Amino acid sequence: MVLESFKVKENHINRHNAVDLHSWREYRVPKWGYSITEEELDPEKTAKASGREVRVSHKSSREVCKTIKGMMLPHAKQYLRDVIAKKKPVPFRRFTKKLGHRHGLERAYAGRYPIKAAKHILKTLEGAETNAENKGLDSDRLRIIHASAYPGMKIKRFMQRAHGRATPKFQTLSHIEIVLEERSETGEKA
Repeated sequence: MVLESFKVKENHINRHNAVDLHSWREYRVPKWGYSITEEELDPEKTAKASGREVRVSHKSSREVCKTIKGMMLPHAKQYLRDVIAKKKPVPFRRFTKKLGHRHGLERAYAGRYPIKAAKHILKTLEGAETNAENKGLDSDRLRIIHASAYPGMKIKRFMQRAHGRATPKFQTLSHIEIVLEERSETGEKA
């Protein structure tokens, strides 16, 4: 009788430790949030999409997102296609050190043609458009109310050097977020 009660306590302690030891084996999908709050969005009139851990420069992505924010969807898609074709530059306002001037810029003097960032943002924008069509929204009246890009995790690699040393060769990934909102016929908020 005394030994059985001892075994129950022992099993109880071992079960608790076993749960703690095996919890690392469970793979959990990360729950990505958006940098815009849910209270600001009307779920019936908005559609959103995101690209997570994209291998694109977060500096270029930030400038492209800042440029297309506030544009209507067809205009933004055409603008991104022109950037990919190097017909229109993207104005760079924050990361402008040793950056050349580009013709055709308004309210900015420095710019670039971030092709890779524009391709990924266009892909995310088309995903948001598809989400809007699935909700039954009119794609011609959609306006970009939120477009942001910020750094994600770093891929840490090291390059071998002479005499047993190593130089870090890190790559920063990016998160891209797009939120579209349907406007009324007059152009105001619905």
